[in-house]
Amino acid sequence: MGILLDVIYAAALLVLSPWWLYRMIRHGRYRDGIAERFGASPVRYGLQPVIWLHGVSLGEINGLASVVRELHSQLPDYRLVISTSTDTGMGAARRLFAPAHTVFRWPLDFSLVVRRAINRARPDLVVLMEGDVWPNFLSACNRRKIPVVVVNGRMSPDKGYPGYKKLGPLAARLFNRLTAIGVQTEAYAECFRKLGTQSDKVRVTGMMKFDTVEVADNLPGQNELARALGIDDGDRLIVAGGTGPGEEKMLLDVFARLQTGGKHPSARLAIVPRKPERFGEVAKLIAGSGLPLIRRSAQGDGSTGGGPKDAIILGDTMGELRKFYALASCVFVGRSLVPMGGSDMIEAAALGKPTAFGPHTFNFPQADDLAENGCARVASSDELADRLDQWLTYPAAADRAGRDAQQHVLGCQGATRRNVEMICEVLARVPATAPGAIATDVIRDQG
Repeated sequence: MGILLDVIYAAALLVLSPWWLYRMIRHGRYRDGIAERFGASPVRYGLQPVIWLHGVSLGEINGLASVVRELHSQLPDYRLVISTSTDTGMGAARRLFAPAHTVFRWPLDFSLVVRRAINRARPDLVVLMEGDVWPNFLSACNRRKIPVVVVNGRMSPDKGYPGYKKLGPLAARLFNRLTAIGVQTEAYAECFRKLGTQSDKVRVTGMMKFDTVEVADNLPGQNELARALGIDDGDRLIVAGGTGPGEEKMLLDVFARLQTGGKHPSARLAIVPRKPERFGEVAKLIAGSGLPLIRRSAQGDGSTGGGPKDAIILGDTMGELRKFYALASCVFVGRSLVPMGGSDMIEAAALGKPTAFGPHTFNFPQADDLAENGCARVASSDELADRLDQWLTYPAAADRAGRDAQQHVLGCQGATRRNVEMICEVLARVPATAPGAIATDVIRDQG
């Protein structure tokens, strides 16, 4: 099976290489960490045990932050190393974990490559965030009796499950190579079971995103952002965060509708696209609409004024979306009016902001519960315009909606603790029962 997979991977690499080369040249992608992609993972020296944690990209790496923190606290005798697959993930991993923990690139799933990576790193346990499961890597771990655990796992009944179901018994063979699978919801757990995963491997631990978001009313740096962009206390800022192709035009039309007749003279619009490579494209779209444009990248901290009040703000920097949300009077979370699965709406809700999103949120099952606890699901851009109009017209009701969503986020926390308890069990440790305490060895009955 490993040889067959290597052949398939090689063919795919050959077919996709022109696209990768284009992105490497045009957007500067994939240039960093090439040796690590081919198995040059950090070498383990000495006898200190190692836990290897992996998150594919930005969202998964951010989600690992609470797990890394808790594992470092409960298992201080372990060295933690963190891998990721993308440039955005690497940037976040370096910011969050280095230099305290080693950060590197996830290896390609060729047999020789993963064997080399595992032989160098020699992990005692591998933790996969959300389930980035690769068959050759799992096989190599199984042969070395290295347990592999999934935390914050998910499998959409409408998207992921149908694809794995086509694999037939191969899906069960793949997932049963895992030692334990912590999933976000019972619906996800049922998908794993229906594919033939052993029931005792699957447990519902909740969604860790609720633990990683900052529940707050103010964030560091938001005042500097406001001054740089000329956002005053009297402005009613609408922030469209994590937007996808096709949505920015809808949002410009929605904003024009809100301004019709001078009904909301203090309303302003900030658009923050999900993908950095789209910043230039969205800037051209805004400029082509005839509206003034303010780019955050051109108005750094320390700048003042920000430009005309009717200008559209483009958030074209990385890592500042939460600060934009903190300044918002109301929020729209993108990639949801178009069928892209949605962007993360929990961050805005955690900040107590009235938050709307569209019908396409299959990547975020918690959207349904949020829609029943303060947030608003809209079916179209027309409904979005109506909802924003209501929130801008009745700010007290908007504030209540935001507080309801924030309280819901608080009530959903605790998944990190449950996942770390699962990891401790795999390592034969008794999880700590108090904050700051250390997990202890299991005392086995010798009788």
